[in-house]
Amino acid sequence: MVSSSGKKKQNKKKNRRSTLGKLTNWHRGVFQAGSTRAAVTEEITGRDVIIIFLLILKAFKMDQTVSERRDEPQTDFIYCCGAVTEVLKFGSCQLHSGQKVLFLIIPGNPGVVGFYRTFMQTIHSMFGYQHPVWAVSHAGHCAPPDSMDMVEDSSSAAEMDVFGLNGQIEHKLEFLSKYVPKETSLVLVGHSIGCYIILKMMKRDPELKVIKAVMLFPTIERMAQTPQGKVMTPVLCQMRYVAYLPVFLLSLLPEGLKTSLVKLIFSGIKSLDQTVVQPTVGLLSGDCAANAMYMGGQEMRKVLERDNITIRNNLEKLIFYYGATDHWCPVQYYHNIKQDFPRGDFRLCENGFRHAFVLDMGREVARMVVGWIRADLRT
Repeated sequence: MVSSSGKKKQNKKKNRRSTLGKLTNWHRGVFQAGSTRAAVTEEITGRDVIIIFLLILKAFKMDQTVSERRDEPQTDFIYCCGAVTEVLKFGSCQLHSGQKVLFLIIPGNPGVVGFYRTFMQTIHSMFGYQHPVWAVSHAGHCAPPDSMDMVEDSSSAAEMDVFGLNGQIEHKLEFLSKYVPKETSLVLVGHSIGCYIILKMMKRDPELKVIKAVMLFPTIERMAQTPQGKVMTPVLCQMRYVAYLPVFLLSLLPEGLKTSLVKLIFSGIKSLDQTVVQPTVGLLSGDCAANAMYMGGQEMRKVLERDNITIRNNLEKLIFYYGATDHWCPVQYYHNIKQDFPRGDFRLCENGFRHAFVLDMGREVARMVVGWIRADLRT
């Protein structure tokens, strides 16, 4: 026995099949050689047109839903080198041996992957969702979930100095060895100190299959001598423990108050990317900010002379993009490196982008990056 609602569903299915049959007959009548529309005996009624329109609309919405799902990243928390690490992934969440290309974002400091969400999503979509785009946080620059601690083994983490600059370099190499097949080709995208880390990765592991390494606002030399470095060196190196106090007090605030405070701080940025607000709130966790400051202090002391040997050995793979008003990397650094490597690909920003471009121009910078490297991925 069939209920009235069941009969209605059956009738709807019959109507759809009848309509699609008529549409198929009409299509054949129009496009079959030697026939005309008059050869079709059945006429498509107004009701049929409505049904066809609804079916097309449904198909369009399904396609739109698929696109939206592609634009939704997955976030994983793992232990790498014994420290909690956040990995933001657009596209394939696990790489198999047949995966040809991976985009890997190495962030600046703070190394919070959530800052790069819009930037990554734009790259992912502009390549037609073909290549996975991942970002790996710096060790300890993320608030761990309730089921995890900041470090898996405190003694080994301290021994490796995993939160220090050298430890962060080894942390990225360890991540690649564990989670990325050796045959996968890499497009490395570094931002700020992430560029320094990439150069060290390429130096320590020459076997990495790097197609291109894009260096955005690179802090790869004499950081303490830059205008911003002169201000921050005393804070990060001599007064770091004093700076911990306000950070600790901020971490005690309720989440809602932290969010309001972050929005107030960012209120002067007209085109603020709203996706950066929550990652900034997460950074106000005392441990995350302390680890970022500790790493920053080592940057001031250790990022000294430019690594010309590694740059020369990989010159054809490197693209550098310098800011015109970057207080972490003066324009003179751009002119110097361009003079030292006249055949290199060095670009100077003409759009007024800030060093922390992810705050408001992530989409625009991503479009530029895609334009620079698209030809390399066709070959």
